[in-house]
Amino acid sequence: MGLNGGSQASHLGKEMVYAVGEFLAGVCDCARLEILDMRLLKGGAVQENYALEIEIEGGSDHGRHALVLRTDATSRVQTSLSRSEEFAVLKAVHAAGITVPEPLWLCEDPSVIGRTFFVMRRVPGVAAAHMLVRDPGLETARESLVERLGEELARLHAIRPGFPELEFLPECGYAPALNRVNLYRRYLDALSAPQPALEWCLNWLERCQPEAMDVVLCHSDYRTGNYMVERGELTGILDWEFTAWSDFHEDIGWFCARCWRFGRTDREAGGMGSREAFYRGYEGVSGATIDRDAVAYWEVMAAVRWGVIALQQAERHLSGEQESLELALTGRMVPEMEMDALMLIDKISGRVSP
Repeated sequence: MGLNGGSQASHLGKEMVYAVGEFLAGVCDCARLEILDMRLLKGGAVQENYALEIEIEGGSDHGRHALVLRTDATSRVQTSLSRSEEFAVLKAVHAAGITVPEPLWLCEDPSVIGRTFFVMRRVPGVAAAHMLVRDPGLETARESLVERLGEELARLHAIRPGFPELEFLPECGYAPALNRVNLYRRYLDALSAPQPALEWCLNWLERCQPEAMDVVLCHSDYRTGNYMVERGELTGILDWEFTAWSDFHEDIGWFCARCWRFGRTDREAGGMGSREAFYRGYEGVSGATIDRDAVAYWEVMAAVRWGVIALQQAERHLSGEQESLELALTGRMVPEMEMDALMLIDKISGRVSP
């Protein structure tokens, strides 16, 4: 295994680069492997992602490859899967034909870089939400793109409990909404200060939970910012660390929630396009009819969930566990999430009895 001396990987530490190179050389069919570049990608508050460029000589993998190494960041969210579990999810959904980066290798040996990691193929495109929702070059492609995202979500939801490779995912029973309410209550109870607005919203969510639907495999963070787009085409759905069994409306509500439109509130499907196009793609593939009232309910849940996560992240900073301006600023978003939830409850109160 060799390392290009001019590589941008040098600032990461040669020990880490060489350790990764030795691991890859061991799992690849090759005579020689060289890491040409390894650099930390921007973003990744929950996980760290490193772009890799490698050159392989000999064997079935001969040639140059663009990869991504994914491992834990320091600010791991409580409900996040482990990297081993996320790798298993990625393998399952890739085998089911979902548009995701191809998962390649998993390393659970802590002696390599000190943390479990996996390597997948890198897909081209842009994921940054603030760029995608404002890119004028996407104007003619937005409706077809969100329709495609609806189709992909429907294919994901075709995976049901009993999938052998996903037995590690906890069962959610017949009341996914109530499970979420109870989980977020426990999280709020663990915080140092009371949160009356979010508690009130959770009480409303408990009283107004919709009729139980079929349980499916949910991405649970399906939103703009977690998929790649190149020239108006979807190239890969990312970040599967929150995957869980749940009501299929949860993913739809999360995607359409106001908090994930990144300022483009007029485009109700992820800040990218119309809700109608997204629904059309989903219903066309799934054959199911989306319950609009259930989606509205799950949009309230989305605002509450994001508010709880923001409080947890702020607590990491305030408690002294991890001093971080980013975590502190995340906590400043809570009032906006509370307002989103309360305004939506007020809007739908005529359709759903409080």
